[in-house]
Amino acid sequence: MHLWTFTASDGYRWHYRHYPPPGRSFAIVVGVHGIQSHGGWYEASCRFLQAAGCDVFFVDRRGSGLNAEARGDTPGFRRLLDDLGEFLMTLRGPGRPPLFVSAISWGGKLGAGLQYRYPGLLDGLSLLAPGFCPQVKPTRRERMQILAAALADPKRMFPIPLSDPALFTANAERQAYIANDALSLREATARFLLESVKFDMYVKRTSRHAKAPVLLQLAGQDRIIDNERTRELLNRWSAKNKTIVEYPDAHHTLEFEPDPQPVFSDLLQWLLRSAGK
Repeated sequence: MHLWTFTASDGYRWHYRHYPPPGRSFAIVVGVHGIQSHGGWYEASCRFLQAAGCDVFFVDRRGSGLNAEARGDTPGFRRLLDDLGEFLMTLRGPGRPPLFVSAISWGGKLGAGLQYRYPGLLDGLSLLAPGFCPQVKPTRRERMQILAAALADPKRMFPIPLSDPALFTANAERQAYIANDALSLREATARFLLESVKFDMYVKRTSRHAKAPVLLQLAGQDRIIDNERTRELLNRWSAKNKTIVEYPDAHHTLEFEPDPQPVFSDLLQWLLRSAGK
């Protein structure tokens, strides 16, 4: 694994991990994490895909993970889309393998939104417990405080309402990892949280633009997202090639299951099919 930085068009420099394959790659896969996590949570799946012949990149969103500048903040959700879109465009070109985004939890909004803002850029999109329809939200009072702060003090920090590691996984070892992870994002600015709500509305408008083949992997015991509403949203997308897999006993962060190999294998098989292998 190699650690690199990418400079966005507004000058912000953010980190990403690169897992080059041992030989020629059949696909380029770019991973996108959730609101609290970062690329370090997903090293196992990245190494699995790397060994199978994928050229794997995993980006840390600006203000999160390894990116200390403007921690927990964003100028706007479109800026986050542009961060990713600009990076992806450097990976396209004649003779390059097909390009896929693997978007996890809150990062699913980036995967969906890309197809609206950058139509035709992706050859496929995998969604792992995407955060389109959350069950966990700030209280009504907190939402009013966030809205007021977004107008008067947009960089005021608020807790991200995912403080209990058990929301992510039932794996005790991984719960301890989350609790002690110094790179996890536990607070975000009022501006970021308001932009996240705006992003939700943007994602709902992507249906007719979402044409790339899509894989949806759901955790049957998910306490963070609403699986039924997520299925309904995906069914409205224009994509003709949709694959949905649910793991009945799994929790939100599929990577942290005691045995995540079925999840990794299903993703790999979908990538192979989508790449024409």
